[in-house]
Amino acid sequence: MRKHMITQGVEKAPEAEHPWLDIEGLARAEITSEDEAHPIESALMPGFGSGWRAAESGRQTLRLLFDAPQKIGLIHLAFLEEAGERTQEFVLRWSADDGRTFHDIARQQYNFSSPDSTWEVEDYHVDLEGVTTLELNITPNISGGNARASLAEWRIA
Repeated sequence: MRKHMITQGVEKAPEAEHPWLDIEGLARAEITSEDEAHPIESALMPGFGSGWRAAESGRQTLRLLFDAPQKIGLIHLAFLEEAGERTQEFVLRWSADDGRTFHDIARQQYNFSSPDSTWEVEDYHVDLEGVTTLELNITPNISGGNARASLAEWRIA
């Protein structure tokens, strides 16, 4: 009998498989809030830190404004929440006219429940031309409360 062991679950693709955009060199970020210990660079640049975190509770907006229009084929988002249970929602959208009009890419809700469900990873394969703005709106707890939004990784290829 010929056998081959396979792994179950989702395997994270190695960084080298994706030509991630150099966001620092191609765009500026706008954010509604930022914890000084967890700046937006921590989510945008591999190996920079522990991800972005809002300084305040409630809905947050993260926006990338590209210096020149971009072609985008993959958007990778990773969220980590180890502090408590909540239902989070995010909306990811793009614009080709410097944010005057937006088109939704994804709107999703999911539950965090420590210790079993602390990660949410989403990869969106898209075919977008002329992107001038990417926007991520995060509602950290759709029931309200004092939850602060966070984002472990935001990569774009």
